[in-house]
Amino acid sequence: MTQQVPNKPQHPPIYTPEERRRRDASPWTIVQGVLAPLQFLVFLVSLYLVLRYLATGEGYLAATWSVVIKTLVLYTIMITGSIWEKEVFGQYLFARPFFWEDVFSMLVLALHTAYLVSLLTLDHQAQMFIALAAYATYVINAAQFLIKLRVARLEGQAQRQEAQGVLAEAAE
Repeated sequence: MTQQVPNKPQHPPIYTPEERRRRDASPWTIVQGVLAPLQFLVFLVSLYLVLRYLATGEGYLAATWSVVIKTLVLYTIMITGSIWEKEVFGQYLFARPFFWEDVFSMLVLALHTAYLVSLLTLDHQAQMFIALAAYATYVINAAQFLIKLRVARLEGQAQRQEAQGVLAEAAE
């Protein structure tokens, strides 16, 4: 007697064919593709400056400006990302395929914004620890988006291979 293995439940694809077409046609896709690595580069420089300040007590101003710049880049990528999401999925945030990434992005935004508020209310060391908390959430959120990007690429490859197989069968 052969044991049947139940099929794994299929998750809906990240993009429908129409959403994929809109994504590929949107200029905001390119904007996101430029801003994401730029933000990561700003993050790396800023992380170094924040850690150097915490380790040595030197470079407070450079560390502070780097976190402010990182926060401004984050706001920019969030605004342009919500415009992208509207073009591709029809809503500014919390579209089905990116719901949990957007939820976590709100935490990232809240911590970066808390950092800006801390500039007026807390001592230097506390400010830098808030920056580190914001950066930890940013790394998790960036990983979420990278995983989603990888899944979308794999889905796109599978769809192309399936279409090629259908075309090959039709040609036979």
